[in-house]
Amino acid sequence: MDSIVDSLNSAYQDFVGAAANVLEAKELSGGQKTAATDVALENFKQKWELFRVSCDQAEEFVESVKQRVGSECLVDEATGSVSGKTGQGGMTGLPPISAVRLEQMSKAVRWLVIELQHGSGAAGGAAGHAHPSAPFDARFSEDNAQ
Repeated sequence: MDSIVDSLNSAYQDFVGAAANVLEAKELSGGQKTAATDVALENFKQKWELFRVSCDQAEEFVESVKQRVGSECLVDEATGSVSGKTGQGGMTGLPPISAVRLEQMSKAVRWLVIELQHGSGAAGGAAGHAHPSAPFDARFSEDNAQ
């Protein structure tokens, strides 16, 4: 994370410096377009692009951390790991499930979503004809004991 912050800070400083160089070149030329102002503007554009790239990378990093934290919280909640924390756990009244089981269910749901997004008739047809008391996945005893 430190390298991302350092990269972003460096790109920002370069960008601000390039902006100052454009203003200085413009002032020295008396507001006229010269080779120096063109060079300063081109440098400014390059620094702007580099700064945007750094911002995009930082944003991607933040999003990945948010997803990771969200997944960890979900696993903690589902497995009952947070039950000892103040004000948490025990509120739902549901028994905890194993992290492995949670991951399997999550993958199954993801595949169903992908199939539905691609218009696959297999997922929709199977789900539409399933008996309401049928287990989510017969391989797991928790699903069979309803």
